[in-house]
Amino acid sequence: MTIKNLIKNLPQQGRVEWLGIRTKKRSPLTALETVAVVKAGLRGDHYAGRSGNRSVTLIQHEHVLALPSLMHREEVSCSDLRRNIVVSGINLLALKDREFQIGGAILKMIGLCHPCSRMEEIFGEGAYNALRGHGGINARVIQEGTIKLMDNLYVI
Repeated sequence: MTIKNLIKNLPQQGRVEWLGIRTKKRSPLTALETVAVVKAGLRGDHYAGRSGNRSVTLIQHEHVLALPSLMHREEVSCSDLRRNIVVSGINLLALKDREFQIGGAILKMIGLCHPCSRMEEIFGEGAYNALRGHGGINARVIQEGTIKLMDNLYVI
């Protein structure tokens, strides 16, 4: 089997563990059980409509679990990481340049979501570097729909 074939083969499915939006810049994220996905992003999120390159942000739940040890903290809250969707069970980096479905919405990974300077404000010195490589991905909306907690994520 070639590397190209191996990269294409992604039978695993992910699962939505957490959803959130921030209504204003720098405001705390509000956890949700369901969210409407519109062309501009997540309905109610301040980032919706500003740029097609960061319409929706996702982070891997397994990385969220590893971050406390990298930051020398007891725990890390999903809302403090400032990503919209936390997904378990699939390597988000394997979604590079792919379309995937979550609930009724279809998204496409368009790049990595690097940590921002807010991480130092929220978690303290060294948090930015602790998060490097664990910041998740940015996705663009291909098809509008609804996403709920525990929805599956799969490549289409």
